[in-house]
Amino acid sequence: MSESALDGLVDALRRLPGVGLKSAQRMAFHLLQHDRDGAMRLSLALSGAVTRMRHCRRCHTFTEAEICSTCLDTERDPRLLCVVETPADQAALERSGSFKGLYFVLMGRLSPLDGVGTGDIGAAALLERACDGVVSEVILATSFTAEGEVTAHALSEALKARGLKVTRLARGVPVGSELEYVDLGTIAHALVDRR
Repeated sequence: MSESALDGLVDALRRLPGVGLKSAQRMAFHLLQHDRDGAMRLSLALSGAVTRMRHCRRCHTFTEAEICSTCLDTERDPRLLCVVETPADQAALERSGSFKGLYFVLMGRLSPLDGVGTGDIGAAALLERACDGVVSEVILATSFTAEGEVTAHALSEALKARGLKVTRLARGVPVGSELEYVDLGTIAHALVDRR
């Protein structure tokens, strides 16, 4: 028995992170019943992005050109290289407006239990980029999950072995929060990383 177009749409929507069967069905029914124009726009936007977007040759973020606009920006400090896990992480740092160096996007993080090793996240390309004679500091901005910490540690060791200055994104109590509502691990790290 062949899959119906509706089933195919629901199955495709379920590929999105955090979208289960019921949410996918709700989205599919909404698009088909109330927003067919939006469904067509979504279809064309997805098709266009998949066709035209690729990875930047220098930093591996998403771009339509061979080299992304961030890497081509002469106002940025090429001595600072910030390593992030995903293009979404890079976008978050850019929205902060606080970093004026360049980036390297790993496209993932180490996860030995899932069989994801250094070769899977582009560690060799990072080492080549960081050792270009221009970079003087590598800032590791991986997440503070177990996998992110393992990734930061492995990369830090490899980069330091090549004589590079390596720093880690600070962690601590979020701005505007009250201590009694902050988890104990965050408080402990904030005390250790105090300045």
